Amino acid sequence: MSDVSMNGDDMIAPVPRVTIQAFCDSPEIAAGLNAAAEDRRMQKAHLRVQTGGAPAALAAFSQAPTPNVIILEAERGDQSEFLPYLDKLSEVCDPGTRVIVIGHVNDVLLYRELIRRGVSDYLIAPVSVTDTVSAISSLFTTPGATPVGRIVAVVGAKGGVGSSTVAHNLGWSFSRNLDMSTVVVDLDIAFGTAGLDFNQDPPQGIAEAIFAPDRLDTNVVDRLLSKCSDKLSLLAAPAVLDRTCDLTETAFDQLFDILRNTVPCVILDLPHLWTAWARRTLMSADDIVIVAAPDLASLRNAKNIYDLLRQNRPNDREPRVVLNQSGLPKRPEIAPPDFAKAIGCELSAVIPFDAPLFGTAANNGQMIAEIQPNSKPAEIFGDLAGSIAGRVEAKRSRSTLLDPILARLGRKKAS
Repeated sequence: MSDVSMNGDDMIAPVPRVTIQAFCDSPEIAAGLNAAAEDRRMQKAHLRVQTGGAPAALAAFSQAPTPNVIILEAERGDQSEFLPYLDKLSEVCDPGTRVIVIGHVNDVLLYRELIRRGVSDYLIAPVSVTDTVSAISSLFTTPGATPVGRIVAVVGAKGGVGSSTVAHNLGWSFSRNLDMSTVVVDLDIAFGTAGLDFNQDPPQGIAEAIFAPDRLDTNVVDRLLSKCSDKLSLLAAPAVLDRTCDLTETAFDQLFDILRNTVPCVILDLPHLWTAWARRTLMSADDIVIVAAPDLASLRNAKNIYDLLRQNRPNDREPRVVLNQSGLPKRPEIAPPDFAKAIGCELSAVIPFDAPLFGTAANNGQMIAEIQPNSKPAEIFGDLAGSIAGRVEAKRSRSTLLDPILARLGRKKAS
């Protein structure tokens, strides 16, 4: 089976480092464009919103170079004045400048006139932030190109909650259960455990990618990947202390761009720290999984991270919260319903504590599904991967009286 991209209306490629100028007539359109400028996929682009519509654009560019993209709001009602302004603007536009028009009428004839004049896209108001970002992004996406890969960031609410275990098993589930080419990236350069968990000892890894950015390209990244299976590769951490890892905020940008353009699924195993690059990585990921343990410190930190992401990523899917290590004997725990209520979201998964299973997997360098394919944790990891990919529906949250009977019948058929 060939790779299948993940579904979802938020599969929009990040906009490259381009300049965009918008000229609006109405405050509603201007407000929407300003909101789009704050979207995570626009963090490299520079969008400036001005008033005055097409006449202001013509006046601005008559004696100045045009940006990469011009966004124009067409006035309401009769378009007889707008089209001549568009013709005059085309005479002063630099080669390669793209134009997007936002109009207030759903008129096929107007659309044809705009396309005939070289307009790249026509959006009908009201326009959502997602529609705006998608329209701009599509200007720089090669027709027929493979859909952009999805980046899934997995972060622990505190140290020791098993976020790396969740990230690695999630990556394994994407590659095995969903048959998707997947790369697991260990971002804990000094103490990462991905190499141990996958029983790999590559001579090179992520350090070579980020400490020599001038040499980084698709071929270099491909050489640094350690192949775990046909569909799963690993960009491991060196786990050596010969140098410190004081990274800049944009240290991983180039690497993530390369991975996003070459593989359908990228799982980022984030260490528990709060630096400029870690915050940027979380903010720019397509999906985020927050892993917590059922204790008070995890609850506080998970809520802080969840609230921050919701506030700064209003156009993205909500972060997923996974409660790990649940049911540890004799340990006082916060019940899953109470944990979810305090954060203000539904838990995406509750993973039961199973010391022999997880301990054996860690010591053997194997994934949970390789040790016990039919175990509850293995099923949870598979369901979580499917949910993120939009490939399966959530299963029943409560068992029924028929479940034990059906399970026995299934084992008899398998035997």
